Amino acid sequence: MADTVIRVLLVDDHQVVRRGLRTFLEVQDDIEVVGEASDGAEGVARAEELRPDVVLMDVKMPGMDGIEALRKLRELANPAKVLIVTSFTEQRTVVPALRAGASGYVYKDVDPEALAGAIRSVHAGHVLLQPEVATALLSQDEGHGGTGRGTTLTEREQEVLGLIADGRSNREIARALVLSEKTVKTHVSNILMKLDLADRTQAALWAVRHGLTR
Repeated sequence: MADTVIRVLLVDDHQVVRRGLRTFLEVQDDIEVVGEASDGAEGVARAEELRPDVVLMDVKMPGMDGIEALRKLRELANPAKVLIVTSFTEQRTVVPALRAGASGYVYKDVDPEALAGAIRSVHAGHVLLQPEVATALLSQDEGHGGTGRGTTLTEREQEVLGLIADGRSNREIARALVLSEKTVKTHVSNILMKLDLADRTQAALWAVRHGLTR
């Protein structure tokens, strides 16, 4: 068994889908499925009860959908990372999901190994943001989210922000800049405060918009 086990909650209204996901994920040494839910409201309740590390959330469900459930989790300050599951034809739902606080998304036909990799990635603090979705977010968010006062960031904060935009976790940023993780967390908090941003996803988009990516 792996030293660190990622606790996952499955939220999907199709039992067959949940069963298939559970069957695959339970053979992963470092992933444990701790629960299931069949709609958004139940997903929120189960996430509050079980406190999983990652929630695998379908978008379209009866009653409370995945995006509304995600917003509710953020209102409750639930620490779980949310990985949205969507179909290629539902791409338009990805932008509001990411704006609501999702850490990324995967398509329903994703390769099983890629799904496990995505779960590990968001658990490590990465933001799964494909180029076309970043472009859509940027075009829709012009004038929203962030003050644009890039000059208020110190040189070190700009370095940290650039690495956030590269999808690096705090641990990876600490390693790259030879800092402690605690120091990196402080820099991240300062960046969000100075730029009036809500989370790492908005920070990554701000960096893309202002040319701080590599």
